[in-house]
Order: sequence, then C-alpha cells, then structure tokens
Amino acid sequence: MSATTTYLELSEAGGGAHKFYEVRVDGAEVTITFGRIGESGQVRQSSFADHDKAVKAAQKKIGEKVRKGYAEAVRGVRQRRAVSRREIVSTRSTARQAPVLWRFASGAPAFGIFIGEDHAWVGNENGDVYTLTHDGQVTGRFGLPDAVKCIVADDFWIYAGCDDGKVYDLGGKVPRVAYEISEDVDIYWLDIHDGVLGVSDRQGRVTVVDHEDEFQWSRRASGDGAWMVRCSDEGIFHGHSRGVTHYSGRGDEAWHSDTSGAVLFGWQERDAVYAGTSRGLVHRFAKSTGRETASYRCDAAVFSCATSPDGEFVFAGDNQSSVYCFAADGTRLWKLATGCGSAFSMQYRDERLYLVTTDGSLACLDASPEAVRAAEQGQVPERVDVKAGAIARVEATAEVEVVSVAHVPAGEGVVVECVQEGGRLRVHVVSDGYEWSRGVQFPKNIRVPGARYLVSDVVTSANGAFYRVRGEIRRLS
Repeated sequence: MSATTTYLELSEAGGGAHKFYEVRVDGAEVTITFGRIGESGQVRQSSFADHDKAVKAAQKKIGEKVRKGYAEAVRGVRQRRAVSRREIVSTRSTARQAPVLWRFASGAPAFGIFIGEDHAWVGNENGDVYTLTHDGQVTGRFGLPDAVKCIVADDFWIYAGCDDGKVYDLGGKVPRVAYEISEDVDIYWLDIHDGVLGVSDRQGRVTVVDHEDEFQWSRRASGDGAWMVRCSDEGIFHGHSRGVTHYSGRGDEAWHSDTSGAVLFGWQERDAVYAGTSRGLVHRFAKSTGRETASYRCDAAVFSCATSPDGEFVFAGDNQSSVYCFAADGTRLWKLATGCGSAFSMQYRDERLYLVTTDGSLACLDASPEAVRAAEQGQVPERVDVKAGAIARVEATAEVEVVSVAHVPAGEGVVVECVQEGGRLRVHVVSDGYEWSRGVQFPKNIRVPGARYLVSDVVTSANGAFYRVRGEIRRLS
C-alpha cells in the first residue's frame, strides 16, 4: 500500500497569511506538517486502528483547511517571504550612540518583550523565549512552536502570543496553552486583562474572549492592519490604519479618534493611551473621552513607544534605529541611536529602557539623565554582549507529571478536578475553602475528563468571578 500526500497552501496578498499544510497517509499513520511557506514547519503524527480510519481522519483535516481558503499547490513554487508586516527602512540613525549597558542577541528578529520585577523576557521569530536578569544574565529558555508575536503580563501571569494561533502561559516550568485562536487568523497583537484576551489582526478586527477562551464579541474597524490592542477595566483600545477606537467591555463603541498615519504600536497608562504612527507621531488620548491631550514628533515612522510611570516621560523608537525621549507636554528631550536595529517593542523600568529589535537584540539602555548627557557628548559605557550559552530549550508540551496522592504531603498545593459540562471541559476546585461553583482558568490542552490535578496555587480573579491557576501543575493518580 503506497503512501499518499496532499499539499495545500494559503497565500494572501498584502502581507497576509503565507502558510502550507501537508497531510501524508502511510498505512495507519497520518503525518501532518504545517508552517510558513519556505520553512520546514512543525510535524504532528497520529496512529489509527487501520488504513481506512487514517484516510478518513486525513480527509477531515484536508476538508477543514480547504474551507478556510487553502488550495492544492506544488511545494517550492511559492517562496518564503519576510514575517514582519512593518516595513523596515535600512537607513541607520545619524544620532549619537545611546548608552547601551548590555545586549543579548536572541538569534532572530524579536517582537516580544516584558520587563518584570525580577526578569526581562524576550521572544523572537524562531519561537524562543529567553528570561534574563536585569543585569543581563540568561536564566531560562522556553521553546514555542512558531514565532512569538508579543509577550504580555496580566498581574502574576506572563503570556506569549504565538504565530501558531495559540497563547501560551509561561508561568510554570513548561509553556502551556492558555488560549487557542485559529491558526488562519493573522494575529498582529494581543493583550490580556484579568483573564480577558483581546486580539487584533491584519484585517482590522478586534476579537475578545473570556478566561475560558469562549468568544465574547468581535468588531471590524474602519481601517486594517491593527497593530494595537490594549485591555483594561475601561474596555478595549484598538489601534488600526484609521486611528484608535475605544470599545466598552461589552463591545459598544465609546469613541474613535483619528491619527496621523496608521497606528503601528500602542501603549497605555492609568488615564491615557498612546499610539505610535507611520507618520512619525505618538498621539496621547484621554481614556475617558478620546480627546488628544499631547503629541510627540519623531523623524520617521514609529515602530514602538512606552512611558515611565504615569507618563512623566514618553519614549519612542523609529524605523531608522533611533530612540527618543519626550517630556509629558511633547518637548523632545533627546534622540540617540540604538546601535542594534529598530525597536519593534520597548519597556521602561527604573531608569532603564529595554528594547527588542529588528536584528533580534534585547538591549538595555541607561536612560538616567546623567548617562544620556554623557552619551550626547559621545561618552558611552562599554557594552556587554550577553551569550545564551548551552542553556536548554524547554518545549511547550501537553504532557503532565503524574504523582500519587499518597506521596503528596498533607496541605501541599490545591486540588482541582476536570469535569464535562454541557459539551465542554470545565475545571473546579476540590480542596476545602473554595467555591465549587466558580470555574478555574486552566490550560486547555491538558484537560482530561474526571482527572484531578495538584496545582501550586489558586488565586481569585480581580473581578471575583473565577479562579486562576498559578505555578506548577501535576496530575494525581
């Protein structure tokens, strides 16, 4: 019995999806390979009782893809294309060099960054997520199945949005799937607030799902290319090619404000949202009304922006490898060169500005007034180039460590149980002191009906409606 192979592609114009999907049936084995056109992709293998069942499963997968726009193609005709949808201008900055304290080369262009109390996180186009100390020591490495689009924090939890259409929880020893978005949605950005996920995409849509990954609402903006979504108690702030739109938590439009050029990045503080645009401006809008309260002029398209607490200082990175600092009222204070590419994302913390760049760097700049003044005179510190070394890559997995109930010390952790409710798998807390009626936000791809799990901690959500798992997860036997 000879093996059969079906090869499909989905390639959209204007920087849209550019993916392949191959299904191979060999006896009772089905091998699925998928990813970006021109790359090796990911491989998934399944075994079935016999050849007929394998063929039936393969045909189902093929049919699903065809309905989503995939079509049969010949491998190698279409070529790989750049992942980034933001046009990169290769012109180097003519400004003086910024005071870079250290630089970590992650190995591929990087969009994802989060700077927490203890660690800096960087995620790149190879699916690598590294953790480093604030002084540049590499402490960990996670491996995700596809390119990392962004890294966001939601209270204690750290999430990475991935080009495989999933959002991974990075709070444990291994990455776990927290949300599943269709792999055919060309995600540009995402944000999470109290378990509620907002996703913006190439078509200009914003889609919101709750802590159980259940659809809440979706809206299509008047523009496309939605690079900004910020979630908060006030609702969703969505930036696209026509400006910034604010939606309430239920999806009703509260206000819309036009911007100068397409929005390429967004930031928020307590009372304001900031939108960096293709025409070199960062706009500041009042969250409550949408009124523009300040603007910040750069010399080229703005790839990223950030602020110090409460917007005392506003930072921006342009597409010519420059970084800027402004006073709150819009006065430009300085402009310096990164020396390591244009900043796709940035974050400020404790007088340091952290950048992730087009050349794959995570760079730490000394943004103190003294260091900046010295840099403007051509005096910069000797940069430390950080190496990852042989640190192991911990892959995302659906496997869970199994422990015997008899071997768990009394009082250790919290026990939760997975149950079937109305066609969906739900998780509830079994341990004393918790309300069974409240659901538990729990990784999607490890849920097994009837199984019990021991988790490090369970925390009540900010709105009090559900529980959230924190730390390690082990299955009880």
